[in-house]
Amino acid sequence: MKKKPIGRISNYFSKIGVAVVEVEGTMKSGDKITIGEGEGAFTQTVGSMQIEHENVNGAKKGQSIGMKVDQEVKKGWKLYKE
Repeated sequence: MKKKPIGRISNYFSKIGVAVVEVEGTMKSGDKITIGEGEGAFTQTVGSMQIEHENVNGAKKGQSIGMKVDQEVKKGWKLYKE
């Protein structure tokens, strides 16, 4: 079964390990997600998320969030909920 993407990386700030995600579904703190596809893909639990520098517990389609990521990501990579 093909997984439906819940977001897409639109930017990455390597010095602070934060990705900007354009949300295409719904996601919340504590969700287990996979970022990327193929060999570069990795799984992590969603920790803190921010919208306009304010901490939030969840995000829905159409929002843009900042999210701490465990590894380097690339612009255009997709996020999938496990």
